[in-house]
Amino acid sequence: MTSGKLAEAYQALLDAGASARLPDDDVRDEAATVAAGVCVSAPEAGTEWAKVFDLPVNRFGAHARQGAVYDGMATPLLQRLVRGGEAQPYAVALAGLAIEASSLDPDPSLACINKAGMIARMQLAAAGVAPTAVPYPSTVPATTETPDAPPPPPPQETLPELMAKLDALIGLTKVKDQVHRQVALLRVNQLRTAKGLKSPDVSRHLVFVGNPGTGKTTVARLVAGIYRALGILEKGQLVETERAGLVAGYEGQTAIKTSDVVKSALGGVLFIDEAYALSSDEYGAEAIATLVKAMEDHRDTLVVIVAGYTDKMAEFMEANPGLESRFGTTISFPDYTDDELVQIFQQLCKDADFTPTDECITTLRTRLKSEPRDEGFGNGRFVRNLFEHAVERQAWRLRSETSPSVDDLRCLKPEDFIDPP
Repeated sequence: MTSGKLAEAYQALLDAGASARLPDDDVRDEAATVAAGVCVSAPEAGTEWAKVFDLPVNRFGAHARQGAVYDGMATPLLQRLVRGGEAQPYAVALAGLAIEASSLDPDPSLACINKAGMIARMQLAAAGVAPTAVPYPSTVPATTETPDAPPPPPPQETLPELMAKLDALIGLTKVKDQVHRQVALLRVNQLRTAKGLKSPDVSRHLVFVGNPGTGKTTVARLVAGIYRALGILEKGQLVETERAGLVAGYEGQTAIKTSDVVKSALGGVLFIDEAYALSSDEYGAEAIATLVKAMEDHRDTLVVIVAGYTDKMAEFMEANPGLESRFGTTISFPDYTDDELVQIFQQLCKDADFTPTDECITTLRTRLKSEPRDEGFGNGRFVRNLFEHAVERQAWRLRSETSPSVDDLRCLKPEDFIDPP
C-alpha cells in the first residue's frame, strides 16, 4: 500500500482550496471525509488514513459513514463554490483525491475502486467538468473497470417492498407497529393536503431509545427509504454520525462542522447515535443548538433521528429548550428475547450457508441464559459476534481436513462455541 500519491492529491486540494479562499482546516476535514468514504468497506485503511490527514484513527469510522454519501451529492465546500462560480479547479482536485484514496486499502477491492470512481464523477458533474479530467489511480490494474462506466445504481425500493422488509425483521413488534402508525399518519396528511384540507403539522423527526444491538440503525435505514418512497424526502440516504462527527475541538468550529454534516444529509435522514453524548459540555451544546436551527431551516428536506439509552436520552432532550418540541415520536427498542436471538443466529447461518446442529442451538441457548443483560449486552450484535467466532472455530476444527465434504463445511457444532487451543 502506498499513500504518496494520495498525499500529493491532498496537497493539490489544499492549493485549490486556498485559491478559492477556503480555510485549510475545512478543506482538510472534507478531504479526510471523502478519503474515508471511499474506503468505507475497508476499515483496515484507518491507520494509513490517520497518518495522511494527521487525525486520530478512531475518527475513521465516523468520517467514512459521512463521506460515503458523496457518491450521490457534492461535498459541502464544493456546493458553496458552485454557488459562487469558482468550483471547477476544486472539483478536479477533489475528484483526484477520491481516486487516489483507494490506495489506503491494502488490497484495493472492486467495491473500493468503484466507490472512488463514483464519488469522483459526482464531484466533477456537480461542477460541470468532464470525467476525463482525472486519471484513474496507478494502484488499480489496467483491466479493472474505469470510473467512466460504474455499475448502474440499484432500483429504488417501493413502499410495499420497504414495509415488507420492516415486517420481516425478527421481533420488534411494537417498533413495527409505531412505524406503521407513523407511515399511516404521514400518508393521510398527504391525502388531506391533496384534497385541499388542512393538515396538522406532524413532526417527522424520531427518537429511538434502547440498548445496543436492538436494530435501531437497521430501522433508521428503512425509515429513510420509506420517507423517500412516500415522497417526503427526495433522496432517502441515511447519514450516520455521532458526537465525534459533529463536535470540533475549538469554540466556533463545532457549528461549522455540524452544519456540513447536516448539508450532507439534506434530502435524507441524519442518524445521530449515542446522541446523549452531546449534552455533556459546551461544545456539544453548540452542536445541539446548530442542529435545532437546522431542523427548522430545513424542515422540508431533513429528517433527524437521535438514538441512545432510554434514561440518557431523556437527559439529552432536556439539554435544549427547542429539542423536545421537534421530536414528536419516541420509539422504544426492547432487548431481544432468547428465542428471538436464536432466530437471529439461525438467520445469520442461513444467509451465510451454514447449518447449526440441534446440539449447537442448545449450547447457544445455554450461553444466552448465562449472559448478564445489562447495558453492555449487545443483543443482536452479541449473537453476530458469536456466529463469527463459531465460523472461525469451525475453520480451526477442520484445519487438518484435506478434502472436507459439503456437509462438513456447512455444519456448526457445539464445540464451535469453545475457543480453540
